[in-house]
Amino acid sequence: MPDHRIEKDSLGEVRVPAEALYGAQTQRAVENFPVSGIRFPRVFIRALGLIKQAAAEVNAELGLLDGTAARAISQAAREVAEGTWDDHFPLDIFQTGSGTSTNMNANEVIAGRAEQILGAGAAVHPNDHVNSGQSSNDVIPAAIHVSACLLARESLLPSLRHLRETITQRSKEFTDVVKTGRTHLMDAMPVRLSQELGGWAAQVELSIERIESCLPRLAKLAIGGTAVGTGVNAPPDFGKRVTVKLKDLTTFSFTEADNHFAAQASMDTALELSGHLKTSATALIKIANDLRWMNSGPIAGFGEISLPALQPGSSIMPGKVNPVICESLMMACCQVIGNDAAVTVANSHGNFELNVMLPVIAHNLLQSLTLLANSSRLLADKAFAGFTVNRERIASLLDRNPVLVTALNPVIGYDKAAAIAKKAYAEGRPVKDVAAEMTDLSKEELDRLLDPKRMTGGA
Repeated sequence: MPDHRIEKDSLGEVRVPAEALYGAQTQRAVENFPVSGIRFPRVFIRALGLIKQAAAEVNAELGLLDGTAARAISQAAREVAEGTWDDHFPLDIFQTGSGTSTNMNANEVIAGRAEQILGAGAAVHPNDHVNSGQSSNDVIPAAIHVSACLLARESLLPSLRHLRETITQRSKEFTDVVKTGRTHLMDAMPVRLSQELGGWAAQVELSIERIESCLPRLAKLAIGGTAVGTGVNAPPDFGKRVTVKLKDLTTFSFTEADNHFAAQASMDTALELSGHLKTSATALIKIANDLRWMNSGPIAGFGEISLPALQPGSSIMPGKVNPVICESLMMACCQVIGNDAAVTVANSHGNFELNVMLPVIAHNLLQSLTLLANSSRLLADKAFAGFTVNRERIASLLDRNPVLVTALNPVIGYDKAAAIAKKAYAEGRPVKDVAAEMTDLSKEELDRLLDPKRMTGGA
């Protein structure tokens, strides 16, 4: 059997691998764009398959496709959505800015597979049949929105909720642990460990709310606008019908875009989501960094908690264990922040009726969703779920905290309190002992005023 076959397109003949379902236009893109080796992720190919399946079913209902051919196209598209033919999507992210090459890749794979389904003599055209009523210029923006919605709903939001619930559950275990608070990385007034964890849980909850608030806009799809937003060569209600089908296929409330010119010329909603992901990334970096500081030591650092020991931390220092999950998450979040910069620049390149950096927007947005989903779940399961609290260490640090004298300000004044703190720090003595020497307050009054638990707002 030959290794290649000859396919034709409007530019002439092309040699295509014999086993490939795709045709000439995909092969040209393979040869034209050997840039990075980075391909569209699984969820994006899934979204493309879903869109093509929905379009085929709508075209059959409208009488624009023969029923038999439409059923074969629908089945082939469904197989694409399920991942059966992922090996036949070889194209690099860095290609034509509309993503036309990848849209044609899908059209050709689906057409080739539909011909297999129909049997000998069948002819399914990638443009005339699979792409009927569509253009790369509305399919690719729609696929970005569909894939991002699916990743957010099925992966990121469940992971963030799991992280929030894990932190909240752990916080309930530590309502009695009072520790030294810190501002500017310096000793400050005491807080409860449960309050500190509660702050982290609230950050995660706000991240969830921001992402959820964006989804209704993300669910509005460009499909139906075709080449420039006018809907040329598509029936008037094509976009609406396709979104209804997509809703049935995914149970996600997709609708047709309010304005096709805006939906194809810009990816503002994708950038909005990317911005929320960047905000979430900075929140997770803060949380992970706090855990690293609290875990630091075990001798020369804070040593307030001990994160689970997951692997040896050094190739030369025996016994060293590092906060690897926190570091992994922080690197992932740095990538998310960088991805947002790329999406920001790419979104600014909407020239007249089309954004011409759609593939790179898709890559960076979907990677950010994936990184945050996987990393936040790991943080929950491999850091928060298993850390232990070093209660004696926390208590000893708290007892020597000279800033506790702040609670005496209303009684003895700031200057007197500052003198007590300075002396307590210089002599390494508890604030309570020095205050007893430098004020007329009784032991009972000092015990009440300098009770760390009382300072946290607790009973």
